[in-house]
Amino acid sequence: MRNQVTLIGNMGENAQVTNFENGGKVARFNLAIPTVRQGKQTAEWHRLFAFGNIAQFIENFGGKGKRIAITGKIVNRTYLTKDGTPKKVTEVEVRNVIGL
Repeated sequence: MRNQVTLIGNMGENAQVTNFENGGKVARFNLAIPTVRQGKQTAEWHRLFAFGNIAQFIENFGGKGKRIAITGKIVNRTYLTKDGTPKKVTEVEVRNVIGL
């Protein structure tokens, strides 16, 4: 089986970029996918992240409202909140991106 997802949508905000001491970086952002539910226009939101050159592309050419197409894989992870509560999240790790 293959873990692959393709999404086309609009960035919900400018990416939050973290630079690492080793020169790497990660970009995190939300992507809105337009959809119609019960006859009303709405959006499904997905949390995405990208590393390295893809993160650099998103930082340079992405931004709030920018329409992009991505391919990537679904990642489930758990982290601790500030009060120590474990929280599970599902995100998409971006492997390819195209500005539209």
